[in-house]
Amino acid sequence: MVDSGGFVPPPYPYDRLDRLVPIAQAWEGGVVDLSIGTPCDPPIDSVIAALSTSNAERGYPPSIGSEVLRQAIRAWLTRRFDLDVPMSQLAACIGTKEFVATTPHYLRLRTPSKDTVLFPAVAYPTYEMGATLAGCRAVPVACRADGALDFAAISAADAARAVMLWVNSPSNPTGALTDLGEAAAWGRRHGVPVFSDECYVEFIWDGPASTILHHGFDGVVAVHSLSKRSNLAGLRVGFYAGDAEIVNYLKEVRKHVGMLVPGPAQAAAAVALGDDAHVAVQRDRYRGRLERLGKVLSAWSGVEISMPAGGFYLWFDAGDGWEFAERLARQGGALVSPGDFYGAGGAQNVRAAVVQPDDRIELVARRLGVL
Repeated sequence: MVDSGGFVPPPYPYDRLDRLVPIAQAWEGGVVDLSIGTPCDPPIDSVIAALSTSNAERGYPPSIGSEVLRQAIRAWLTRRFDLDVPMSQLAACIGTKEFVATTPHYLRLRTPSKDTVLFPAVAYPTYEMGATLAGCRAVPVACRADGALDFAAISAADAARAVMLWVNSPSNPTGALTDLGEAAAWGRRHGVPVFSDECYVEFIWDGPASTILHHGFDGVVAVHSLSKRSNLAGLRVGFYAGDAEIVNYLKEVRKHVGMLVPGPAQAAAAVALGDDAHVAVQRDRYRGRLERLGKVLSAWSGVEISMPAGGFYLWFDAGDGWEFAERLARQGGALVSPGDFYGAGGAQNVRAAVVQPDDRIELVARRLGVL
């Protein structure tokens, strides 16, 4: 085959862990996977019932989301954040990963004179990949000591070329919180749309839940997901809300592309958004698992591991992320993510997702000899 010199996809980050799987799997009871943030807890029964009885599978669902789903989104934004978001300024998306990956392309078409996507230097890798797939410059933004974005580190030249800025609060992987008011203000000063990925907003441990929309709608878009809050990663339902012009532009583009959340998934998502009680239960689960796994790994490794400000990941400096991951696979039968998955600045770190049931975390504790 002749090499055309075109784009060659890099290895998918989590595929790089494949060599450690047989090592961890050799333990009685098998591998305990703490690498990928895949929820393990069951959705509520009413969501499953809605999924199976909606009768929405026959026709094409609306790209922006059904009336019922959009009303549920709007009601949740009001309950959770005391916001009144017009229906015209919100819409559904097929989970948020595809939204993160495709939006830079659409925004560059909207403003072809700009070619740069700004994103946190230690971050979910799809921010960078979305920029790359759009033919944009992917420019990481340095973080402060507390993990929040350092807006002062963005050069005037990069700001002038930026088609968008991604912020993620609470952060995946670090759990850090960014000042969303500062982010919105920076974007407006520089004429850069700010997209705020808030999919972990239900799991903030330091202070109340916040959204960039608290600081006005102009020039900002908040992005949310049901994957984490409602254990519905397989349903692929998310939504975005904010600036009227940007949201309407994306709604129209995505309609042409055929970005449609399946009808039964929309029906189930509306039910999930209407129920807050199951989210409170999930918050308690994740908090308990974070505290327990942090103590277990600290006692075993001697590494100081602190609670994150938000999210359901432990993020800590292990000296060498890959060395720690292999040692844990051999001695505890567990998989964690080396920090270089999230940018070169994370090479010394490790991310552990507390998405396994309590009994599986206790299994790791017993293997490591931590009572």
